Amino acid sequence: MEPPPPFYITNEQERRLRIQAERIEPALVISQPSSFDEYVRQLMVPPAVMDLARKAANIRLSAWETQAIRWHLDPRTDTSPRLLRQILHDKVYGERGDKSHPPYIRVACTGKGKYDGLARQQHGVPEPAFDENAKYGSPVVLEIWPAQHYSPIHSHGNTTGIIYCLAGQLDVMSYKKLDWDAEKRGLVTLTPGQCAWLTRDTYAVHKVFCPMDGGVMSSDGLMNDSADFGASFHVYLNENEVHLDAYEGADLTREVFEYIHETKRTKEKFTTYSDLSWPVLREVLARTPLE
Repeated sequence: MEPPPPFYITNEQERRLRIQAERIEPALVISQPSSFDEYVRQLMVPPAVMDLARKAANIRLSAWETQAIRWHLDPRTDTSPRLLRQILHDKVYGERGDKSHPPYIRVACTGKGKYDGLARQQHGVPEPAFDENAKYGSPVVLEIWPAQHYSPIHSHGNTTGIIYCLAGQLDVMSYKKLDWDAEKRGLVTLTPGQCAWLTRDTYAVHKVFCPMDGGVMSSDGLMNDSADFGASFHVYLNENEVHLDAYEGADLTREVFEYIHETKRTKEKFTTYSDLSWPVLREVLARTPLE
């Protein structure tokens, strides 16, 4: 019998992958080193990546923002619309829903969001003054991971970037290549202040999972029964936005990622978009009546 999602591994395989992650070079995780070996492995991280990590080091969600996000993820039904739970539900069960894996939410720190209109309609949020050419994708993204929800295996094109943990816990599995049966290189758990990273040639393929308590999952395994979540701050720069001499012409950028479909197990392409814009979400959070 195949082990369960998200990583389809046994407990013993998980143990070995976590040990591998502690030894792999360069370090999979950027954090405050606690040993000489860890310090040396982090010295091998590319300078452009370390620069992104340093600039993100003091970013945090405030206590009230975290509490308001939990309120909007709460599965309880009442007279007040819970925006994030509505979006998750639509991403699975809506007209164009994706039932291949439990959903998560992408929030553009620049650019528009697909559900901005829903937020404005339900919560009276004014429309931000976006540039007329603003896109639904963004190089800087907040991602909200409901407990027990996860991404498919995916690659970030030819970008350089970081996945910086802001809240909760996130498991990140690194793969050697973009393939369902690809070799797993290591498994790490991020806590606030730690970040994973990638370039075109190093750690470009991964899968992200929120291991927190999701309560009783729905019968199809696609929606949790909890307000718990992890949150991460992502930056993805195209090759012309960083100075890395090893880069050549890009076939893919942050506008298009490739991933492995979770049920068909085939390679697909995904045009990036965001569910919400940060100015809209933050205004909704500020208007949320916290209990």
